[in-house]
Amino acid sequence: MTLPSPSGPSRADDGIRATLAEVRREIACRVCQGDIKRCRLAICPYLGRVREWFEGRKDLRTTNLFGASPPSAFVGSWGYPKVLVGPLVPPVRDEDTSILDASESWLGYELAEILRFRLSLVRGKAPRRVAEARAPDSILSTVQEAAMAAKPVDTEMWFTKRPSLVSPFSARAPPSGPSADLTKIELASNPSVPRRVDDLVSDTDVRAGEAVSDLYEHGITQSQITRVFSVGLLGMKDRRKLVPTEWSITAVDDILAKGLVQEVRRFPWISDFEVRSASGLANNVAILLFPQAFMFEGLEAWNLAASPTPAHDHEFAGGRTRYPDQIAGAYHATRLPVLEHLAGRRRQAGAIVFMEVYEDWVPLGVWRYRELARAALQKKPLRFASLDLAEAELGRRLQLPLENWWRASVLRAYLRGQRRITAYA
Repeated sequence: MTLPSPSGPSRADDGIRATLAEVRREIACRVCQGDIKRCRLAICPYLGRVREWFEGRKDLRTTNLFGASPPSAFVGSWGYPKVLVGPLVPPVRDEDTSILDASESWLGYELAEILRFRLSLVRGKAPRRVAEARAPDSILSTVQEAAMAAKPVDTEMWFTKRPSLVSPFSARAPPSGPSADLTKIELASNPSVPRRVDDLVSDTDVRAGEAVSDLYEHGITQSQITRVFSVGLLGMKDRRKLVPTEWSITAVDDILAKGLVQEVRRFPWISDFEVRSASGLANNVAILLFPQAFMFEGLEAWNLAASPTPAHDHEFAGGRTRYPDQIAGAYHATRLPVLEHLAGRRRQAGAIVFMEVYEDWVPLGVWRYRELARAALQKKPLRFASLDLAEAELGRRLQLPLENWWRASVLRAYLRGQRRITAYA
């Protein structure tokens, strides 16, 4: 796959264009498309449930803030290769704030709850060139040091002015609260860094992809791996760079999946068609596994009342070499859980993942697809001997009619057109 990665100006431009396109699709508001500076509505349809709460939080609008960072850091993409980087810190001390950046644990929360604790994260911003990750100044080195931690880190930030809420939503990353330009940052506690993270950050002869896979195999959470990758702490010494957070999320999903694909291809096929699903946070994910060599398709549908033809991207058994530009980060966010599941079972299968977004959705990032897919795959499947029976079950689990999904699906057409050698017997 060709990721929108920071390996050159043209690929960086591709990454920014892909991010913009994804924001326009993810942020369904026709007025601002995720940038509330352009909004002319009295009440934001996404922030309406938390606006009154936010206006009462005077502690979020101060030029000097002290709190326990989850830990969390954000690297922007606008202006690449000069980007805005900094920590996310809530005005909360002496409490466990780790949940504020642990997307792996968010499915049990309501939308309003997630918005409330994400909007309480104040973002410090400092412009830095991506190559400065190799020789950071005091601000960037402090951000990197905190990003390595596995537990909350007491952090103090100083700003040029009071933080303001400008654009809380992004395409793939969770939302964050008000932001301001950072003039100084200090850690008031020693970061608790897992030994394996420390070892790989110190090892400048290991490629970034190898380091990501190594951390994953040693039980480091995906959110922490993404954070360390994003602030430029992994990889060969002369190639380390800051990577925009949104790109890092998809890159880590893709790297981890590539490490599983070759393993899964060695396993025997499953014997039946399997259907699973999980819903939450105004989203629904249904998964069809079928007896084939590993191939994958992601289908995503919005504005169901308009009876849309879903967006889709796919790969056959040979894999794909281009970025999935229709559903973008959602493709990799659901492909990884499918491969994790198959590797755990020591089985091989093809997969079609159906993603529905309902009207009361609030943009939270592609993590929700990843975690809903994982939740679905942990459930006991319904097994069927034929595709027809499996499709009938899918129809009961999806709101959008099946004919809409099949208009877009390439793998379903492949399955319907394929004949096995036994058919000629």
